[in-house]
Amino acid sequence: MPVSLDAVRAEALFASSLQSTDHPAPEQVRDAVTATLRRWGVQGCAACVAGEFGDHPDVAVVRMRWALAEVRAAYPSTPAPATLVTTAATHVEDAPACR
Repeated sequence: MPVSLDAVRAEALFASSLQSTDHPAPEQVRDAVTATLRRWGVQGCAACVAGEFGDHPDVAVVRMRWALAEVRAAYPSTPAPATLVTTAATHVEDAPACR
């Protein structure tokens, strides 16, 4: 299933150690996204998000809302199509521990 770059980046930020209370600058957000994607990949970040939504849905909703807002502020908009990345299913038990 195609996924937007914003969604992939938000999942990576969600899975990172960066916190909303850090009030990160756009450069910090981009650095956290890059580092987390390099460490766990798209599938690992997605698995982390899925695990958190399963374990703590009330907290995960707030964190994802924050992550999406930060990603949208940190990355300039492009007129290119939003469906640039494809993810594959992954087993939750293979997922890295979040943050």
